[in-house]
Amino acid sequence: MELATDLHNQALRTSVHEVGINGNYWYAVGWANQLKPGEVMPVTIWHQAIAVYRDAFGHLHALEDACPHKGVALHKGKVQGDLLACRYHGWEFNSEGQCVSIPYLPEGQKLPCAQVQAYPVQEKYHLIWVFPGDRALAETKALPDIPEFDDPDWLMVPSTACFQAHFSFCNENSVDLFHGFLHEHQQGWFDPVLTRLQETDATVIAEFQVSYKGHLAKFLGLSEHANQVTTRPVVVEYHYPHFSCKLQGMSSNYMMRLPVSATESRSFVFFFFKLRLPSWVLKPLKPALERLLRRLLILQFLAQDVEMVESEQLNHLKDPAWRRVEINPAVFAVQRLMVRQYLQFTEAQPVHSNAIASTSSTKSLAVNEQSPTAMGLASDVVRS
Repeated sequence: MELATDLHNQALRTSVHEVGINGNYWYAVGWANQLKPGEVMPVTIWHQAIAVYRDAFGHLHALEDACPHKGVALHKGKVQGDLLACRYHGWEFNSEGQCVSIPYLPEGQKLPCAQVQAYPVQEKYHLIWVFPGDRALAETKALPDIPEFDDPDWLMVPSTACFQAHFSFCNENSVDLFHGFLHEHQQGWFDPVLTRLQETDATVIAEFQVSYKGHLAKFLGLSEHANQVTTRPVVVEYHYPHFSCKLQGMSSNYMMRLPVSATESRSFVFFFFKLRLPSWVLKPLKPALERLLRRLLILQFLAQDVEMVESEQLNHLKDPAWRRVEINPAVFAVQRLMVRQYLQFTEAQPVHSNAIASTSSTKSLAVNEQSPTAMGLASDVVRS
């Protein structure tokens, strides 16, 4: 559906900053090279603690991070072959979460019924992905498509950003190219104009005309001279729950969002650059260029976003009812999508039976006809 692109003064819907996630998607939880065979990694997807481990044969497994015996975190445990043993008493669990051995029981004695939840897990794009929702749907959901990843003509710069903020603030930041003012000394990016906005049940696509100048623009091939202004289309796509942003043929970035809690989020980010260098020159220079761009551009860029987003979160916590003013229709489209996806998930699965459908704050957003919060969220979708 095509949406209007004109900018109007509207009250921001603060209720979106209380929603949970739709768990029926794949979420990146960590870099694959940081988990060696025999190691365990603790991760959290929207308040749900998960122990991800790589067994002795290199295969990944993901289990609920709490032993059913004493409740000890399983990420403190020990990998034994393809099993994960609780560090406290040595109870061993297989990849399906079943307790298959208790070392101090006599041989042949029946094991107690002890089970932890197991999660679908896979490795792609140098990332570990976990599916926290309905296991039966895992195979029906695709990972983000990143065609530049295997293309040797692109320079890839991976990075990580950690926000002490609700994921909705991060998502609003990602679709809002009007905040180029913040990055004026990093990218020479200015005068954005929203030219196209589309919304579907699971996507928002926003196209901007953006102007560039400066030495970085020249380095990327956007212009012949640093003082020359060049205007190009930039397309931002929010394919729930992840983002991409592309300057056609020049650069692109992909942001895999990990909602951790009501006040914590992470992003696993890939920046790609198409440099005007022959492949035989680019290939040996890639490691040095990757380090240089990460240090001089990417980390500074992300740090500025983190500072602004965390400032938003702090003021929201001080006064959640404060009605902020917004004029960017792309932000409202993203808000509608987050609310819509959350409602779809909670309506399909009762909130009280699944931790990822609730918030970590003192109130839970139970979605039913008697819930004022849920009715407010739903009415936001209708009014928009």
